[in-house]
Amino acid sequence: MKLSSTVLALLAVIVSGPALAGKLDEVRNRGALKCGVSTGVVGFSAPDAGGVWHGFDVGMCRAVAAATLGDPMAVEFVPQTSKTRFSALASGEIDMLSRTTTWTYSRDSDLNVEFAGVNFYDGQGFLIANALGVSSAKDLNGATVCIKTGTTSELNLADYFRTNGMSFDPVPVETDAEAIQQLLANSCDVFSTDSSKLNAHRATLENPDAYSILPEIISKEPLGPAVLHGDQQWGDIVRWTLNALLTAEELGVTSANVSDLAANSTNPEIKRLLGTEGELGAMLDLPADWAQKVISAGGNYGELFDNTIGSNSPIGIERGLNALWTNGGLQYSPPFR
Repeated sequence: MKLSSTVLALLAVIVSGPALAGKLDEVRNRGALKCGVSTGVVGFSAPDAGGVWHGFDVGMCRAVAAATLGDPMAVEFVPQTSKTRFSALASGEIDMLSRTTTWTYSRDSDLNVEFAGVNFYDGQGFLIANALGVSSAKDLNGATVCIKTGTTSELNLADYFRTNGMSFDPVPVETDAEAIQQLLANSCDVFSTDSSKLNAHRATLENPDAYSILPEIISKEPLGPAVLHGDQQWGDIVRWTLNALLTAEELGVTSANVSDLAANSTNPEIKRLLGTEGELGAMLDLPADWAQKVISAGGNYGELFDNTIGSNSPIGIERGLNALWTNGGLQYSPPFR
């Protein structure tokens, strides 16, 4: 049977689809990367008084912009709530998501989201006012809990209380800011979400010493950047941008010495990473020095961590599981070869 030209045209649209249109070309033609971030979590993604975005997740967006456009500032930040983040990715409103998002089975398969790796190993905890006199999550039976809807935190919370034979009254919120506001107003006893965000929010409170994070961690929350499944090249670019940050830290390549090492290093892996040997950049349709631009933009993984949420920041999160594998942590990149 001979198909009409109209049917053939429709089939072409179905087969190609937005995911196969070539995200790298789309970003280059636009001249900017559209990156989905939070609506404001200090240390991870939040704008300053001048509207310039800063933070750990922001740094990942800027690194991808540096790799693909040669300019870490060529990013349009698009704030997303927990409810809107995946639909924004699916619709093409954003090119990538960098928003403390947990990699799960259902998100990977059912939501058609491809995670590029884990840039922060986290777990869910509880932030509570010291005045309540509670020192353990096991003492929260009957508590009112501020919890964001549409999140893994909401599901983990229900599992934890059911497993421990306890009950709670949920106080549904849309954003972290709303949860903190409710907690300060005593409208909920406790706020439960990723412990990294709890540390970030506690650090910004007027009286942080009046609040504590309980010792229990009730979940695994591998957080990482994500793209829409279907464009393998784009997924690989985001994945290997993260890997470049990790490898740079492991090899001692920093924002301060990257230019010198590119010119003078005799280490074969450093030379491959920085594009002075081999053709790794061309394999992803990137310039040879793409990783140099990535590292120059905000430093290696350790620099980015320390300067936004770690030892050089007011938040002061310890590396812990997010230390390199060589230092007893879980962070590990496949080799550049």
